[in-house]
Amino acid sequence: MEIRTDLFLGDCKEKLALLQDNTIDLIFTSPPYADQRKTSYGGIHPYKYVEWFLPISLHLLRVLKPTGTFILNIKEKIVKGERSTYVIELILEMRKQGWLWTEEFIWHKKNSYPGKWPNRFRDAWERLLQFNKSRKFNMYQDEVMVPMGDWAKTRLRKLSETDKTRDNSKVGSGFGKNVSNWLKRDKAYPTNVLHLATECSNKNHSATFPEELPEWFIKLFTKEYDTVLDPFMGSGTTLIVANRMKRHSIGIDIVPEYYQMVRKRLMPIELVLLDPKDEYEKIKHERRTEVR
Repeated sequence: MEIRTDLFLGDCKEKLALLQDNTIDLIFTSPPYADQRKTSYGGIHPYKYVEWFLPISLHLLRVLKPTGTFILNIKEKIVKGERSTYVIELILEMRKQGWLWTEEFIWHKKNSYPGKWPNRFRDAWERLLQFNKSRKFNMYQDEVMVPMGDWAKTRLRKLSETDKTRDNSKVGSGFGKNVSNWLKRDKAYPTNVLHLATECSNKNHSATFPEELPEWFIKLFTKEYDTVLDPFMGSGTTLIVANRMKRHSIGIDIVPEYYQMVRKRLMPIELVLLDPKDEYEKIKHERRTEVR
C-alpha cells in the first residue's frame, strides 16, 4: 500500500472543514501557545485563547475516528506573576463539546537550560493532553515498553509476602500489584512522564519538538497505514515521522514559509499539495492521488 501525505496551506478551521468525518486515527499537534509566536501566527491573548481554539477542537472531534486519539501539546504562560488558567478552562470547555479528557502526559525536557525569575524557576516540562471520543480507543501499549532497568535488581531482590500477592492497598486505592510477576521480565510498561531532550536538527521554526515525541505517540496509538493529522504542522516534524513509520499523514499550516519548508523536507515524496484557493470539488478529486 502506498503512503499518502496531504498538505494544506491556509487557516486550519477552513481546511479542517474539507476533511471527512471519522477518518483520522491520531491527531498530534502543538498549536501556538497564548501570546507566543506573534511574528508567525499573530499571537492569541490568554483571555481569548479558549474562544479561539474551540471551533478548531469541534472540527477535530468530527474528523477523529471513534477509536482515535487527540494529543494536544500545550502549556500555560505566566500572566502578572501567576499561572494563567486558560489550559484548565480549555479542558473544561472541550469536555462540554463531547471530548473525554482521558490522560495527561508530561514531557520532561531533560536538557533545559537553568534559569530563575523573582518568583519561580525555569519550566522543564510541557503537557501533552490526551482526549478521546469514546472510552474504548486503539492503544498499542506493548509498542512503547521499556527495559526494566537497574531498579529491578534491587527492588525485586527481596520480596515481601505482600509483594507476592494482589492484596488490598493500605491507602484504599484498590488492589496492589503482584510485584513478583515482574521477576523474569526484561521489559516493563512506561510511566506517563517522557524524558526527552529538546535538541533537534531543525532550526528553521520557532517551536520545534524532537522527533522522538510524536514517534512515541504514533507507536502507542496507531498502526501502519493509519492516518495522522497535524493541523499546526509548522516545520512538519509529525509528518516526517509518520511517513517514516508508514502512516498516512495530513498537515495544515497558515504560514507559507512553513508550508514550503515541509514540501522540501518531504521530497522526493510525491505530495498532494492543496492550495488555499482551490475549490472543494477540486480538492476532493486531488485527495484521491496517492503519495509515494
